[in-house]
Amino acid sequence: MTVTIRDARPEDETRWRELWAGYLAFYEVTVDSDITDQTWRRVFDPGSAISMRVAEVDGRVMGFALYLTHEGTWIRGRDCYLEDLFVDPDARGKGVGRALMDDLIGLCKAKGWSRLYWHTSEQNTTARALYDSYVESDGHIRYRISFTA
Repeated sequence: MTVTIRDARPEDETRWRELWAGYLAFYEVTVDSDITDQTWRRVFDPGSAISMRVAEVDGRVMGFALYLTHEGTWIRGRDCYLEDLFVDPDARGKGVGRALMDDLIGLCKAKGWSRLYWHTSEQNTTARALYDSYVESDGHIRYRISFTA
């Protein structure tokens, strides 16, 4: 099995939407279709901070990583925030998630970004096993106030 990581392309839209639906179902959340549409558009908008890498296995997109970079007050460079990472259930345990993480780490190093960070659900033991192989949790707890849906 060969895993290839690359930037998302417009022709990936149908497959990404399938994977995105699986991601949302996994977290038991609903996102309005216009937000999904907007997310897809932002990936290709040069003015947006959101980018996407996809993992192809034998020519089929089997996972994605959505990330963004931003300035920070404790660093000189940019932070990279991994917002969403998802691997098709049929490809889990085969190195696809690790390939996406390794690729993003490589991008951070190549572009001189200061840090890579992310969060996941405490119950997401599969993802946590992968993430724990890179770094231990830093002990921070996330707080969030939502103002709009």
